Amino acid sequence: MLALLCLMYAISYIDRANVSTAAPSIQAQLGLTDTQLGVALGAFSVPYALLSIFGGAIGAKLGPRVALGLIGVLWGAATIATGFSVGLASLIGARLLLGLSESGAFPVATQVMSRWMPARRYGFAQGVVHSSSRLGNAVAPLLVAGLIAWAGWRESFFVIGVLSVLWAVLWFAVFRNRPAEYRGMTEQQLAELPAEAQQQAAKPPVPWRRLLRSLAPVVFVDFGYGWTLWVFLTWLPSFLSQSFGLALSSFALFTSLVLAAGVVGDTVGGVLSDRLTGRLSPGAARRTMIVVGLVGAGVALTPLVLTHQLVVATVCLAVAFFFLELTNAPLWSIPMDVAPVWAGTASGVMNTGFGVAGILSPIVFGALVQLTGWQVPFVVSIALLGVAAVVAAVMRPRSVQAEGPLRAPLPTGRG
Repeated sequence: MLALLCLMYAISYIDRANVSTAAPSIQAQLGLTDTQLGVALGAFSVPYALLSIFGGAIGAKLGPRVALGLIGVLWGAATIATGFSVGLASLIGARLLLGLSESGAFPVATQVMSRWMPARRYGFAQGVVHSSSRLGNAVAPLLVAGLIAWAGWRESFFVIGVLSVLWAVLWFAVFRNRPAEYRGMTEQQLAELPAEAQQQAAKPPVPWRRLLRSLAPVVFVDFGYGWTLWVFLTWLPSFLSQSFGLALSSFALFTSLVLAAGVVGDTVGGVLSDRLTGRLSPGAARRTMIVVGLVGAGVALTPLVLTHQLVVATVCLAVAFFFLELTNAPLWSIPMDVAPVWAGTASGVMNTGFGVAGILSPIVFGALVQLTGWQVPFVVSIALLGVAAVVAAVMRPRSVQAEGPLRAPLPTGRG
């Protein structure tokens, strides 16, 4: 099941990152300004931010098997629709559909992990799946650049959209909502899974007020993380192309090298946060990794403001992305630690911060680039990382448990 989720995360981020690699071609053919391109890039996150909470809740009601199957088909259709864009309005429409379809994907996947993974492996699971997403980021520039060179930017979206639909079919055929229903599960493996997460089928009322109060600072930290991540995912190819005059094949290669650092960072962050829970409380372990990652990313980005040299910029960006991704798995593990019964909904609450960052970051960053050049936007990003690190250092999200006995726990035998 974890392997299926890894494949989903990789494809979903290829679907998200393909537009940044194709951005110079799209911008030239559709006649878009930097600000207009930023609006189109940010459109993805409008429904993503607004519906992340409800996407996780709806996914919990439908069940992960149906929910992720439908999500995969819809985002595949949205990716294909991007290839049919003829202007700013149609490009924005396709990006809105993609954001709508993917808004519940990661919260529902978090619900799956809370059911299928032992609590002591939450960080590892989140690290591995997010490493797969960064692998998708790293592969996307080379894959999309190759497809553009072979057939054109429109065709690159058609091919990737079909991959999404194929994954959805595979998921629906293989996955089962409850571990007890899967033939390969043993009684020993079932006994290792957290009892609270297995009770999710009882559908106790979601304690919205307690969830929101507990996770509010985590939402802000996720916003700070997401702001800089969206800079990498949406503006990195354009930065390399415009600042250093690189052709498509060259800036695609440098973009892939930078984003590959995140593949390592995600898994390292998840594994180290799990190991730290043996010495610290889960909250302190997650918090430590988040602070280290945010501060390290800000420090590594600073030379971009002071120098203008391709090799230095590439190394600094790669180091910054590694540190930034140290925070990702610990962030996603917090909702699983804090509210295991409502892990999908809780992660949707947290992911709202990332979604709001996805709305603002591409638009504001693009507008600042058009007005001032590249230095000021990077200064803003570094400052926001610093503020997020301070909030992360002092946050103490409280555990949210079900009040009273849950109804109808999941059976322990084969379903």
